[in-house]
Amino acid sequence: MSTTFQLDTSTSRANPTPQPMRRLTVPRIRARKVDGVTAEPLVMLTAYTARQAQLLDAHCDLLLVGDSLGQVIYGLPSTIPVTLDMMANHGAAVVRGSYHSVVVVDMPFGSYESSPEQAFESAAFLLKQTGAAAVKLEGGAAMAPTVAFLNSRGIPVMGHVGLTPQAVNVLGGYGARGRSDAEAEKIVSDAVALDEAGAFAIVIEGVVEPIAIASTKAVSCPTIGIGASAKCDGQVLVTEDMLGMFERVPRFVKRYEDIAGVIDRTVARYAEEVRNRAFPGDDQTYQPKD
Repeated sequence: MSTTFQLDTSTSRANPTPQPMRRLTVPRIRARKVDGVTAEPLVMLTAYTARQAQLLDAHCDLLLVGDSLGQVIYGLPSTIPVTLDMMANHGAAVVRGSYHSVVVVDMPFGSYESSPEQAFESAAFLLKQTGAAAVKLEGGAAMAPTVAFLNSRGIPVMGHVGLTPQAVNVLGGYGARGRSDAEAEKIVSDAVALDEAGAFAIVIEGVVEPIAIASTKAVSCPTIGIGASAKCDGQVLVTEDMLGMFERVPRFVKRYEDIAGVIDRTVARYAEEVRNRAFPGDDQTYQPKD
């Protein structure tokens, strides 16, 4: 038995709680793809808080502390303003709230692109501050030397090709990629370059399905699709999108629930009870003892 920090839901405070150390590892994730086939697809969702991680952990193989938190948590217009400190703080919370899933933390824009050495410094900071198992960075062949540099120095890397949100200003928007022959060929070659550099998995985002399938077949590591294909080796979504927290979501998102509606209705009931003085009632107040 080992001790890992879990959230005590009865007090909403982090307390050391004995848990069997059953956390998956990067090599086990990588080994799920054998001879080009992943028998059981990998399940990944984003997580930004300890409580969210608790609720997702038992159902996922990987939890991604995505730089999408810039938009989802902070209301920023894109992921570009996200900082290393933001990623570190949320990454640490997710690690504290989980004990089963492999936790991967996004490298934010500007923290890794200039050199492999810069990437190592940023990645080492994130892993030290969070206790996460791996980092994720965007980019294809251009980032392959950085992936190899990190991997050779003990930092597992998840790649990301296709629609890369950090490059939105270059791409000109969030439209699907791979519609032209040249772009399709580049996406596949980018995936191969990352695979050969040692990436343990690759996110394929927002590409036309035949290119996602071709990329998956071309690499030995698992691919994780988002707006790609069910034939990828796994899938990821932004948790708030699939739960229905936002009215507008990308077309590739399936909204499994209407949590925004649940919250709206619940808060409306609370507001009504406060205004008519029905809350707090006897069960929620302290009375003098006889």
